[in-house]
Amino acid sequence: MTFSITGRCAKTGQLGIAISSSSIAVGARCPWLRPGVGAVSTQNVTLPALGDRALEQLALGCSPEQARDLALASDEYRQFRQLALIDHQGRTAHFSGSETLGCHHAVSGEQCVGAGNLLANQAVIEALVRGFETSEGCLAERLLSAMQAAMAAGGEAGPVHSAALIVVGEQAWPIVDLRVDWAYEDPIGALEQLWRAYQPQMQDYITRALDPTKAPSYGVPGDE
Repeated sequence: MTFSITGRCAKTGQLGIAISSSSIAVGARCPWLRPGVGAVSTQNVTLPALGDRALEQLALGCSPEQARDLALASDEYRQFRQLALIDHQGRTAHFSGSETLGCHHAVSGEQCVGAGNLLANQAVIEALVRGFETSEGCLAERLLSAMQAAMAAGGEAGPVHSAALIVVGEQAWPIVDLRVDWAYEDPIGALEQLWRAYQPQMQDYITRALDPTKAPSYGVPGDE
């Protein structure tokens, strides 16, 4: 039903998640990120609150393993959950409860952690993590490369309908927050097209937020 790659860029300290699902609007429920703290993907039979709970524990100085365990401790249905966490240092943890759906797997890699359920095969997550570790470019590019590698390895057991890409950096808000909430075919490809359109403008939007006097003109009415 869902697979995700949660990663960190060792050069910039950026944190990010790329995720896809057979369900609608996966980006609205599963990825949770906090600049300078960490990133959490909460999936399978999703409890969105687990993302914020785990981030709170990371912010208090807990390790990813401690944050995972404390976040799950108050959830009586924890065996239905799947979590993947990374902190601002690149340390990772994951959890797949005994009720995780279908073929499932989770793997920690170098500055990343991949997890998925209802997979075509367990090799999908191995390819996901390897795709991140061996790719080049900025964090968003590497996350998307990992997702394509996972799809090439078989992806989910059924059709994928939604996808999301979120990256946080030094700012208090996400510098990338792109979503394909429903597509009948290839939402990951559509997400990549969104990224290609957004990437040339990304820095301009950061500039507009931090110093409007330096904001570039976009040629729209009233924009001089």
